[in-house]
Amino acid sequence: MADHEEQNVRYGGPLLGQNQATSLSADQQELADVCARFADGCDYFSRKNMDLPPNVLEDVGRVSKLSVPERVAAMKRLNQGLMEYINHVGQGSRIRQ
Repeated sequence: MADHEEQNVRYGGPLLGQNQATSLSADQQELADVCARFADGCDYFSRKNMDLPPNVLEDVGRVSKLSVPERVAAMKRLNQGLMEYINHVGQGSRIRQ
């Protein structure tokens, strides 16, 4: 994969194979996209040695029990919550030892 293609794969860019034909419905593709963004957020927390907020861990465990459209909405809320949490705690707070 070329460097410029690899950069587009993560952090809100197109998912791998997004330009290729897919068998996913529009809802399923949207779910895949928001889940990929959530994974990117978790990766950010990991690289910064930050713990995910406990409520996020609890909520993400419940998402699998929802319908696909409800999962999309829930994952969007979780992603928004992660961004707000990052803005709230700032750099250096809630660092794991």
